[in-house]
Amino acid sequence: MADLQVVSENRCFGGVQGVYSHASDACGCDMTFAVYTPPQAEDGPVPVLWYLSGLTCNHENAMTKGGFQAYAAEAGLAVVFPDTSPRGEEIADDEAYDLGQGAGFYIDAARDPWASTFRMHEYVTRELRAIVEEQVPNTGRHGITGHSMGGHGALTIAMKAPDAYASLSAFAPIAHPTRSDWGRKQFAAYLGEDEAAWCGHDATLLIEERGWHGDILIDQGAADQFLDLLMPEAFAAAMARKRQSGQLRMQAGYDHSYYFVSTFAGDHVAWHAERLHRDAG
Repeated sequence: MADLQVVSENRCFGGVQGVYSHASDACGCDMTFAVYTPPQAEDGPVPVLWYLSGLTCNHENAMTKGGFQAYAAEAGLAVVFPDTSPRGEEIADDEAYDLGQGAGFYIDAARDPWASTFRMHEYVTRELRAIVEEQVPNTGRHGITGHSMGGHGALTIAMKAPDAYASLSAFAPIAHPTRSDWGRKQFAAYLGEDEAAWCGHDATLLIEERGWHGDILIDQGAADQFLDLLMPEAFAAAMARKRQSGQLRMQAGYDHSYYFVSTFAGDHVAWHAERLHRDAG
C-alpha cells in the first residue's frame, strides 16, 4: 500500500518482526499493526495466522509477551498482530478501561460517538487483510486466534466468514458476551439497546446456530480471575448441543495473564500449522 510506513523491523528467529502504520479508511485514523514474517517466506508464500488481543492491549502486547515468533518460525507461519481499536486525540474514548480506545470488541459500531471510527470488524477482515495479502508472501490460507476480547473476536469473525479461515482457536475467550458485563455494556454503547442486534457477536449463540466447518481449540485457565465474565461453560454446553468438533481445555492453576498465553502458544501455533499447511499451495 502506498501509505504503509515502516515503524520498525527486527531480525527474529531467522525471520522479521515488523511494525507498520497506515492511514485507515475504516477507522478514520492512523492504525499500527505488527507482522512476524518467518524465514520460509524468503523462499515462497506461507500461511497467515491472525492473533487478536484483549482489552487494554494494542499490537505490541502479544508481539512482545506471547512468544509466538519462535514457534511460527519453526512452523512456517506469518503472524499478524492488529491493534484493538482506533486511537488518537480526535477518536472517541471513555474513562472506563473496557470501553472506547483499547476496547473495540472487533465489531462495527452503529451508534455515536463510536460509529464513524470504531469499525474493527471491517478493519480486521477487509482493510488490514488486504494490506497483509499484498505485503506478505502468502498462500491465501488464513487462521485466526486471540485472547479474551480477542478470543471473542476470533470465534465470531471466523464463524461469520467460514470460507475466509481454515483454522480457529482461542485463549480464554469472552465466550457469551450477551450475558456478561464484558459484552452487554459495550454492545449497548456501540450497537444500541436492542439486544437482537447483539446476537451475531456472541460466540456461544453463533456456534449453536452456525457451527464451524472444522475443529476448534480453546485453552482456558482454571484459575482465571475473570471466569465469571468469560463464561466458558456456556460455550462448552453449546458445542455439546451442536455436536461441534473441538477441545475446550481447562488448564489447572493458570490465570488470565500472558504467562498463560505464552505457555500454550506453541500448542496453538502447531494446531494452526497442521491445518493451514494442509492442501496449501
